[in-house]
Amino acid sequence: MHTNNSKNEKILKEEKIPMDFEDSSSADETELEETEGNIEGTPEEAEIVEEEFIELLESEKEKDMNKKMKKLQEENEKLENEVIAIKDKFLRTMAEYENFRKRTVKEKEGIYTDACADVLKEVLPVLDNLERALSVEGSGDDLRTGVEMTVRQFNDAFNKLGVEELAPEGEFDPNLHNAVMHVEDEQYGANEIVEVYQKGYKRANKVLRHSMVKVAN
Repeated sequence: MHTNNSKNEKILKEEKIPMDFEDSSSADETELEETEGNIEGTPEEAEIVEEEFIELLESEKEKDMNKKMKKLQEENEKLENEVIAIKDKFLRTMAEYENFRKRTVKEKEGIYTDACADVLKEVLPVLDNLERALSVEGSGDDLRTGVEMTVRQFNDAFNKLGVEELAPEGEFDPNLHNAVMHVEDEQYGANEIVEVYQKGYKRANKVLRHSMVKVAN
């Protein structure tokens, strides 16, 4: 009987061992879950952590935005300074141009006035001689002599001013002559000047007045 009891106890022990092992495993798993729960925290704590994380992100975004705004403000200020400098330079240039324009107009007026003065200075003595000739009584020969002297004085004045008479003969040149009449005459060649009705003059390469001529066909 004792032997049987020993066997039964042995069997119970063998059967109990797995049961104890199973209970121990379940306890460990429960403890692990509780530990994990403690690590993760409560939903309220998780929400607080999430809010803090969101606030941190927003703070970083705000800092980044402030940096970008500061950079844009600096660039904007730099561009405004450049615009002010360009505007100032433009206004200075316009002022200089306006001064140059006024100075140029004044210089042109001065040149024209000086040129007229030079011409009149040479012509006025001729007018003086014509007035003297009219005030003096004399014969026709005396009058003719006075007119000839006046013409010579005119020619002298023209020489001083660089004025030249256009050639009264030769071939017709539309750049120098103005043909007011054409004539059929075998004594002359084609386009040859036959007669000069009014003398023409030039100064340097500029024609002051075209010669008024008769041209043979």
